Amino acid sequence: MTESAAPGAVLVLGEALVDLVPADGDSGVLTAQPGGAPANVAVGLARLGGRPSFVGGLGDDAFGRRIEAWLTGAGVDLSLSDRSALPTALAVADLGDRGNTYHFHLQDTATFRLPDRAPEAARFGAVYVGGLAAVVEPAAGVVAATARAASRAGLLVVDPNVREDRTLDPVRSLERLRELCSLAQVVKASDEDLVRLWPDTAPEESCRRLAGQGRLVVMTRGSRGATAYVQDAPAVSVPALPVRVVNTIGAGDAFMAGMLTWLGAEAGWDPALSAGRTKAMLEYAVGTAASVCARAGTEPTAPLGV
Repeated sequence: MTESAAPGAVLVLGEALVDLVPADGDSGVLTAQPGGAPANVAVGLARLGGRPSFVGGLGDDAFGRRIEAWLTGAGVDLSLSDRSALPTALAVADLGDRGNTYHFHLQDTATFRLPDRAPEAARFGAVYVGGLAAVVEPAAGVVAATARAASRAGLLVVDPNVREDRTLDPVRSLERLRELCSLAQVVKASDEDLVRLWPDTAPEESCRRLAGQGRLVVMTRGSRGATAYVQDAPAVSVPALPVRVVNTIGAGDAFMAGMLTWLGAEAGWDPALSAGRTKAMLEYAVGTAASVCARAGTEPTAPLGV
C-alpha cells in the first residue's frame, strides 16, 4: 500500500448486472435482483464497514437505475463509474441439483463499458478484479490494464470466478484469468474454478504452486470450508459454519468481502500472515459467507463472535 492510499479503501472493478432468479423456489417465475460478482463484493465491503469504490458501467434503463440505487444505498462510491445509454446485462440463474448455473445476455450492454481508471489504483489499499468483466470485451482490456497497475502499486486481489457460456471464448477466457492470477498478490478461488483453470492439476497442487511464488492463496470448497496456502508453510483449513441453507447465490462474493475486510482492518493489507492470523481471516470470511447462506439475498452481515 502506498503512503497516500486510504487504509480501508478498496477499488472494485467489474460488472454490475441483473440476476434473474427463481422466485420462492418456483423455476417458472423469475425475479430480478442486482448482482454481478464484483458488485456483490463492493456491497459486501460497504455493509461490513469498508469504503469501496466501484468501477463499472451502469445502464440507462430501469435495471441500471435499480443497480445504482442498490450500490449507493449500501454506501458504495460510484464516482469512478460511467453511465451509458446502453441496456444492462442479464444473468439468468438455473438453480439445479448440481449447483447454480447461468445463461448470460451480455453483448452490446452498458455493463462492460468500463472507464479506464488504472491511474487511480495507487490510491487504494487493495484493488479487486474478477468475474465476467475480466473476460468480456471491451471490459477485459480495462481490467487487465488496471490489474497490471495495481500489481505494481500495491495489493492486487483476484477472484477468477470462472463462468462458462456459449457467448464466451473458453480458451481466451481461461488465458485471461490465468494471467490475472499470475499478477496477483492474493488469489481466492473455488475448487471448481481451479479445476477449470488448470484441469491437469489437482486444485491443492495449483494452490501450492501459486503460493510458492509468494502469494496468499485461498481455496473455497463450499460446505467443506476453506483452505489457505502461503509460501513455505503448512496449509491452514477451517470448516464452513453450519447453517440452514436458504440461498447460495453470492456466498463466494460474501466470503471475498469478508476476507478483504479482515485483511484491511487486521493486517494493514499485508498478506504475509502467520498460521494463527490466517486462521482468523478464514474464520471471519466463512462467517461472512454463512450470513448470506442463511437468508435470502446477497448482502452479508459481520459474523458474530469472530
